[in-house]
Amino acid sequence: MKKVAIVTDSNAGIHQSEGIQDLFIVPMPFTIDGDEFFEDVNLSANEFYAAQDADKRISTSQPSPGDVLEIWNKILETYDELVFIPMSSGLSKTYDTAKMLSADFGGRVHVADAKRISVTMRHAVLDALKLAEQGIAASEICEILEKHALDASIYIMVDTLKHLKRGGRITPVVAAFGTLLHIKPVLTIQGDKLDSYAKVMNINQGKKKMIDAIRKDIENRFLDDFKNKNLIIDVVHAKCRNKAEEFASEVKSAFPDVEFGCIDELSLSVASHIGAGALAITITKKLS
Repeated sequence: MKKVAIVTDSNAGIHQSEGIQDLFIVPMPFTIDGDEFFEDVNLSANEFYAAQDADKRISTSQPSPGDVLEIWNKILETYDELVFIPMSSGLSKTYDTAKMLSADFGGRVHVADAKRISVTMRHAVLDALKLAEQGIAASEICEILEKHALDASIYIMVDTLKHLKRGGRITPVVAAFGTLLHIKPVLTIQGDKLDSYAKVMNINQGKKKMIDAIRKDIENRFLDDFKNKNLIIDVVHAKCRNKAEEFASEVKSAFPDVEFGCIDELSLSVASHIGAGALAITITKKLS
């Protein structure tokens, strides 16, 4: 049986300090006012949000090919194969670059487009680890992850329009009117991209809209999985833990027959586009 390592990037929200066996994390790079930082290495969530609050220029990029190759080569000194699970190919070019780089490893490196980010990505990574423990080959793990790539949803209520405007996702005029009217957009991530889902006037409307969205997903996409108790719901936030805990209580009451996973922090790559105060809910089909 081949020894398989699982590699992901820090968008999965798994910290280096967790030290999960057979799992390796590629830190995502951020540029803040011209200086480069790496998530969970020399850039914590608190430091990131402090920079964002100070209106510093923040941009994200994919890990450098050299850094990725260095990590892969080191892993392959002790493992037969590895599966690399980057953030969704629709949200970053990391997958495309990694797929190209993997061609030089003689079939020992397999890159999975799990089409996930944040907590849903974490679930894909943990599923991959379980499959590897069961002796499943790296190529088959990739096939399984990609087959189930779209078996998850994320809904996010944004607290401020400032960062969406700065990133060019809405125009300054729309942002100005939205701010004036206290509009809070609800966004959705369905695999490949971040899209608008709804517009609400306050946080209570937003939470109701997100809960209704999950209910529709269960009825229209995951009904059999709901009946088989094969779903997990998580609450995610961007620097608003208290709001997230309150929302989690509402979510548990709304879905008493669905497993509740965790309250976690939103990936910094997503937070860079939407800012602090964002509140989100996710639903994911369990593979086991």
